[in-house]
Amino acid sequence: QVQLVESGGGLVQPGGSLRLSCSASGIVFRLAAMSWYRQLPGKERELVAGITPGGAVTNYADSVKGRFTISRDNAKNTVYLQMNSLKPEDTAVYYCFGRPGSSQVYWGQGTQVTVSS
Repeated sequence: QVQLVESGGGLVQPGGSLRLSCSASGIVFRLAAMSWYRQLPGKERELVAGITPGGAVTNYADSVKGRFTISRDNAKNTVYLQMNSLKPEDTAVYYCFGRPGSSQVYWGQGTQVTVSS
């Protein structure tokens, strides 16, 4: 059974930092491209950041470039999203997404991030 389990969300003040983690099981993690998406209330889910299986290549939404960093530890089957200089507009449910194969896609259950004073 495939599971992607996010953790690390919560309430933070503007300008603060959070680190999200996504622990994967049931897939060959080292072969999976991994991403973080987020969904704001009433809006469609949007890509925040992605990372290739080996970790050599990353990509980011323009809105988070320079503030967020995606990374992975294949020995721990975990992908991370370090979020710095958080803004109220970063408030959303953040989802982990895994693609171990072209026809295999998996989502985590989501973790709430709220940026507010």
